[in-house]
Amino acid sequence: MGLTRQYLRYEPAALFGLVASARGSVAFVALRGERGRYVAVPGCEHVFVWDTRKGEKVLILKGLKQEVSCLCPSPDGLHLAVGYEDGSIRVFNLLSGEANITFNGHRAAVTALQYDHLGGRLVSGSKDTEVIVWDVINESGLYRLRGHKDAVTQVLFLKEKNLLVTSGKDTLVKWWDLDTQHCFKTLVGHRTEVWGMALLSQEKRLITGSADSELRVWDITYIQEVKDPDEPESKKSKGPSPGTEENTEEDETLELDEHPEERIIKCSKVGSIVREGRDRVVTLATDRMGKFLACHGTDAVLEVFAVLSEEEVQKKLEKKIKKAKKKAKQKSEEEPERSVELSLQEEIQRVTNVKASSKIKSFDLILSPKGELKIVLLLQNNVIESYNLDLSAQVPQAVRASKITIGGHRSDVRTLAFSSDNIAILSAAAESVKIWNRSTLQCIRTMDCEYALCSLFVPGDRQVIIGTKTGKLQLYDLASGSLIETLNAHDGAVWSIALSPDQRGFVTGGADKCVKFWEFELVKDESSVQKRLSMKHVRVLQLDEDVLCVRYSPNQKLLAVSLLDCTVKIFYVDTLKFFLSLYGHKLPVLCMDICYDGTLIATGSADRNVKIWGLDFGDCHRSLFAHDDSVMYLQFVPKSHLFFTAGKDSKIKQWDADKFEHIQTLEGHHQEVWCLALSPNGDYVVSASHDKSLRLWERTREPLILEEEREMQREAEYEESVAKEEQPVVPGETQGETGLAGKKTIETIKAAERIMEAIELYREEMAKLKEHNAICKAAGKEVPFPVNPILRAYGNITPSAYVLEVFKKVKSSELEESLLVLPFSYVPDLLRLFNEYIHLGSDVELLCRALLFLLKIHFGQITGNHMLVTVIEDLKKTTISRVSEARDVLGFNMAGLQFLKREIEAKDEVTFFADATERFEEKKRKRKKKEKMVLAVL
Repeated sequence: MGLTRQYLRYEPAALFGLVASARGSVAFVALRGERGRYVAVPGCEHVFVWDTRKGEKVLILKGLKQEVSCLCPSPDGLHLAVGYEDGSIRVFNLLSGEANITFNGHRAAVTALQYDHLGGRLVSGSKDTEVIVWDVINESGLYRLRGHKDAVTQVLFLKEKNLLVTSGKDTLVKWWDLDTQHCFKTLVGHRTEVWGMALLSQEKRLITGSADSELRVWDITYIQEVKDPDEPESKKSKGPSPGTEENTEEDETLELDEHPEERIIKCSKVGSIVREGRDRVVTLATDRMGKFLACHGTDAVLEVFAVLSEEEVQKKLEKKIKKAKKKAKQKSEEEPERSVELSLQEEIQRVTNVKASSKIKSFDLILSPKGELKIVLLLQNNVIESYNLDLSAQVPQAVRASKITIGGHRSDVRTLAFSSDNIAILSAAAESVKIWNRSTLQCIRTMDCEYALCSLFVPGDRQVIIGTKTGKLQLYDLASGSLIETLNAHDGAVWSIALSPDQRGFVTGGADKCVKFWEFELVKDESSVQKRLSMKHVRVLQLDEDVLCVRYSPNQKLLAVSLLDCTVKIFYVDTLKFFLSLYGHKLPVLCMDICYDGTLIATGSADRNVKIWGLDFGDCHRSLFAHDDSVMYLQFVPKSHLFFTAGKDSKIKQWDADKFEHIQTLEGHHQEVWCLALSPNGDYVVSASHDKSLRLWERTREPLILEEEREMQREAEYEESVAKEEQPVVPGETQGETGLAGKKTIETIKAAERIMEAIELYREEMAKLKEHNAICKAAGKEVPFPVNPILRAYGNITPSAYVLEVFKKVKSSELEESLLVLPFSYVPDLLRLFNEYIHLGSDVELLCRALLFLLKIHFGQITGNHMLVTVIEDLKKTTISRVSEARDVLGFNMAGLQFLKREIEAKDEVTFFADATERFEEKKRKRKKKEKMVLAVL
């Protein structure tokens, strides 16, 4: 059966008009050997790396579908960890721009990421209230930590001790011992959410930011360090009992000790620093050295503080003691040293405030080798600003070094238009009109305007007209980029504008209940000899309700007007007489369009429905439930009965007006889609959204079959439902503080299925081999054994080697979850194969990890199975011997590398001294030569 109707697929071609998304965080990254020049910012689902000096985009780290929510560069500067809205984490290599590692563990957006000081471990906090520690080198999850009752806001590793500090919106700060994986201390001194925290003074001080203007400062003392030699051991480990106060401030620092016998640190409040901002802390962070601390609220001011080092504190204290002694001599007092102490404000000093041009969403700071503090700010209005702070100045002032703005609008784009040659795209927002080149996606013109609501290219594509919220029509010349004329067209907002099919004029509809007809005319310009284009008001149609949308029929006989009373009225253009009324929508019609032959009109409403009507009698052909929220824009594809709709549900959909079928959904935007525009040839669709991005979609030559599309949709829905299912219970593991890091996904199920298929193939092949051997024995001669085509494809490997190959291809981060899904009936075969592989010494580390996990989750069934006793015994012997061998090899290699390191260091020292002596000899020779010349002259 042939295809009855062929549709062509539209695919995403580009994302542009976006400098940075305000959802995630900004971070300095080391690129091309430079620090402090390049910044990584979220760009919807991608990560953009910008050169702040040139204002250019140098790298795009391509994401999948989900929006970026968090960024964290690795300590070596080679990698960037990116957290997404769906809870996944991807680690990108900044040299190649590829994602090497993917971690799936969280069920909601990742809110915090942090590497340890070596970059070997990564910790993530999420909106699902859980904290997960990941092993970056082994590419696997270590463990999940549960304890917070609300979203986690910050996570910090302590370098010296194997400890972790986490804060959350549940007002708690929790301390975790990573050796035993439990929470040993909870700080409950905050009355509201803890939005941020940072470690200062070589991790001896913790500073937390909450919903008030205070930054609370806590002193951290390690119990091992403050032990009294005379104190009995029993007293040393004990701290204050649960519920007691550790300082004199009114019940501010209540501590809950879950395990008082294992107390490692003491944390007490020493005071607070008052911010100038009165609202909550949004971001609180230090530079890498911990010398500077900065924070900001929901406003446009970044407050920068300097943290004194121990030496500086000591010097300041000595000065203070000297002053106190002088005063004491004058007043003849004794022992002033006891009362002299530095206040918290003296130790953490305010440096300056940085005032940005708009609300700050995130920031990062870095101390350059020149002693200059570089600050980068990610602003709410699609701008990145960088500042330099000269610390050597008497009064340090932040100087703006760069501002990246050209790539996008400051506010949401409310109207789009294509030029008649399909090359230029117009986008207009509340503050500017921009013209983009479709092929290069570069902004070629930016013109200031009032709040734009509708727009069109004047025939000839040399001028554009913008309809504004204040009721004005603004005419711009594209060659000069200047405003030629402004007309007060309506008393309210100009909601809609439509070009007449004869291209001699246009019609506008406004909130003043008028439809106005305009014609283009050439008028004499006072400043030049040439005539310029202008607009002349010719007719007006007065209505009873606000006009929301106007459209001409292609033959220019009819005019459709959408009104606030939920109806669409059709008028004759020549006489302005009423022709038809289309009623049926429950809420106002926000958008509509008439197809190329004038037979159909499609209307999109705030009631989420699209209705298709015949223009001959005004009958409703079909009502379609189109979007999950208001339908914001609707347009027919030129020369067809297909049309596109854009909705507040962030989706763009294509429909067939003849068959009343949904053809495809264009998913990409993350927030409300305000408008779209189709190119005159129908090959391109451009859309604008509340996420500040403009997206270009291109029509491909690939045919789209509806049945296949529905099947793909069902598969996607199934995959989503799998991720939302209850996670499998691990035998022997209680739902306590810790758990497995991974989660069940469609990938882990597929990996388990591949292992099952490989084991089944192994069983079949072994059964065939037995049968073949029996036939050979009966025949008394060798009979050729048929090789399985799958094994032949792998290079004629044995069935057991094939199982190992499949097993090795399972991603390290998905291994445990895949084994958890695997039915027990496959485990005995797997254990026998493991014994075989470990005996041969291949992939010992991977196999031991899988073996120990299988023994843990199937302990009861394995120990109860008499058939497996010998297998387990053999495994015990081979595993211990092979692991000790691997450890010996590792130890030998480590010793060898250390020896080579010492050799190189010794050689370097020798060459350094050799260079120094050579230089000394050279200077000596030159001096003697000079002396000889002086003597000769004398």
